[in-house]
Formats: sequence, C-alpha cells, structure tokens
Amino acid sequence: MYDGDSFFTLTLWGRIGLVALTAVFSLAALGITRVMTYFRPYILRVPIWFVLFITFVWASPQGYYTYYRLIFDGLPAQSVLGPMPPPDQILALLTFRAAPTLSAHGVGLLGWAMLIVALLPRRKSRRAAAN
Repeated sequence: MYDGDSFFTLTLWGRIGLVALTAVFSLAALGITRVMTYFRPYILRVPIWFVLFITFVWASPQGYYTYYRLIFDGLPAQSVLGPMPPPDQILALLTFRAAPTLSAHGVGLLGWAMLIVALLPRRKSRRAAAN
C-alpha cells in the first residue's frame, strides 16, 4: 500500500529524522490538547479538539517543510501554508479515505488520539480522594 510513498525516497537518516520530528509534533499536539481540554466541560472538549486538529492539519506542513529544507539543498525559504482545510478533507483524514500515504494515515491516527486525550477524565487529586 505504501510502496510509492515519498517517505521511502529519504535516506535512512532522513527517515529517522522525519520519524523523530513526527514524534515531537504528535506529543506536542497531544499535550496541547490535554492542556486545552483538561478543565473544560465535556460539551466543549469535542469542539476544542476539532479546532486543534484542524489547526494541526493546516500548520504542520510548515514544520515538515522546514525539516526538508535541512535535508535537501536548494529548497527556498517560503511559507507552504494554504487556506484552512475544508471539512471534507478533515473527515477524509479521520476516516482514512484521504490519499493512501503514511502521512495521511498518521494524521488520521493522531486525530483520533487527540480526541481520546480530549475526552480523558480529570484525575482526582489525592486530597479530594482522602476527604
């Protein structure tokens, strides 16, 4: 399924760097989701998650392009941000109907992980549990 994916055109170190960058971006997205939803009522958590996910889909290509500028000579310094993704593109990512690429499927998985994190209950403090 992923035979022609651009990931496999990178060198081994290029792939390792891309996986590391993806891990950093994913952990940051999950952490921001947790912080932004932790003290919010559940009715607000899904809309907050949705806005954060759309923002990730929109903004993350700039971070990846910056990485590609480090590993490929001659790429110009430019913004690659376009308009915000339309709802049908977001839905395609979340239902894995977008392009059959590692990045599209990874973004879909991240979207679901962000939703799970947004819906995690708050931990009860030890002080509240003792009373």
